Amino acid sequence: MKYRAEIDIMPHAELLDPQGKTVAKNLKNVHIDGVEQVRIGKHVSVKFEARDEQAARELVEKACKDLLANVIMEGFTYSLTEEN
Repeated sequence: MKYRAEIDIMPHAELLDPQGKTVAKNLKNVHIDGVEQVRIGKHVSVKFEARDEQAARELVEKACKDLLANVIMEGFTYSLTEEN
């Protein structure tokens, strides 16, 4: 079966996000006011084959934990859909 995983990787809330802080600070320069906080992460889209949904979830979690996310500093969430 073919699947697509949409993965969002974000820094843990308790960690500083210097990139997000810089963006939030500079939004005022382009006349965007009222923004309190910006957090910047990554979005990864993966198409792959797996025997079933459970195997697909295991594959995505392994990819995130072993390669895509630095789990010490980042968390991840994902959605999984079956492709035709």
